[in-house]
Amino acid sequence: MANALFDAGKEGFLSGTIDFDADNIKATLIDQTDHTFNLSTDRDLADVAGAAIEETSGNLASKTVADGVADAADVTFSSASGDACDEVMIYQDTGVAGTSLLIARWDTGSGLPVTLNGGDVTVQWNASGLFAL
Repeated sequence: MANALFDAGKEGFLSGTIDFDADNIKATLIDQTDHTFNLSTDRDLADVAGAAIEETSGNLASKTVADGVADAADVTFSSASGDACDEVMIYQDTGVAGTSLLIARWDTGSGLPVTLNGGDVTVQWNASGLFAL
């Protein structure tokens, strides 16, 4: 599968359910052996197998939206441990898994896959932003 936006995330932006620069947006490190994503049917965090989520960040910082491009500061997962991760995913965190909409996933990029060994893992977003609508 390629880097992509989830249908639920696109719908959330179009309906106003997701306000990228105002909402709590988090990143996760994902072990693909525990979950195979479907961009159309995986809508919220409850649709992701718990075993697939190895690490979760705090809220993304310095979020911006300009000219249809969403961006944020790079994120560091401190003392990351668990299974090897093949993917980074971001989602809107409402505090309830069943309403936390999935936004985007990346399974190709520098540093992927990554082996979690108790050290810090820094995800450096593309200089041109996380994604564009």
